[in-house]
Amino acid sequence: MQMGQVIGFNDYANYRLNTQMINSEVHENNCARKRKRLTKEQKRIRRINRIKNRIMRALIVVMFFLIMCVSTIMVKYIVGNSLLNDNETDGYGNTVHAYEKSDNTTKSGENTEVADGPWALVLVNKSNPIPSDYEVELTTLFNGVQVDSRIYPELQKMFDDMRNEGIYPVVGEGYRTSEMQKQMMQEKIDAYMAEGYSKTVAKHQAKKYVAKAGTSEHELGIALDINASTDSSTTNDEVYQWLYDNAYKYGFILRYPEGKEEITGIDYEPWHYRYVGKQAAQEMYESGMTLEEYLQK
Repeated sequence: MQMGQVIGFNDYANYRLNTQMINSEVHENNCARKRKRLTKEQKRIRRINRIKNRIMRALIVVMFFLIMCVSTIMVKYIVGNSLLNDNETDGYGNTVHAYEKSDNTTKSGENTEVADGPWALVLVNKSNPIPSDYEVELTTLFNGVQVDSRIYPELQKMFDDMRNEGIYPVVGEGYRTSEMQKQMMQEKIDAYMAEGYSKTVAKHQAKKYVAKAGTSEHELGIALDINASTDSSTTNDEVYQWLYDNAYKYGFILRYPEGKEEITGIDYEPWHYRYVGKQAAQEMYESGMTLEEYLQK
């Protein structure tokens, strides 16, 4: 009897244990399914959050660069205005102002009159190369172009007066070395050959616009190509007309005028001005003579 009771109790205990284990397993399975469902939902939420975070980071980067760009523009504007005001205060403009001068040049506000001499009337053309003893001392303008230091004071006065009348010029070409002149000639020849001209014809055409090295006034440092500043609304025609009417007052002449091609050997160039001194410039302006004609007279 006791043995039977023990066995019955064990069976009941095993039954209870098995039932509890089954219920526990079912519960765990249900929890697992719930966890699985929650995990999918969480994944969806996490994906949405990641997308939001990426968008926010991208917006932050864009805003950062926009702020940097605006800051840079503001700094350039402030610094540019400051430099312009400094130049105007010193009596210089933003196109002719020399940031580098030789020791022999004078400072703004001092007497800058230069006595004209034979150097101002030296004739350079196809038949008259630059004299071997010709010397030039250079002043570097604000835009890097160089000119003979002796013509700088009058050039500065001329440009200041032009700007006071609302015309804004710039020196596009000034002094050139012999090597630079050779390079310009070769580039012009190459350009014509690229258009289909033969080498002989290309050279002939190039010589109409570019002087042979040693025969260009630009190698003197007292000849300039003056055009309208691209930073203004001034046109080239306005600059050319003003120079034609007024440049002689500062010692400059239109070196290659229209209708004088047979005399100068160069086609009409309304931008090319040459310093000859005030007296000679006025006489040439009033008579309509070229430098060749004036020297012959």
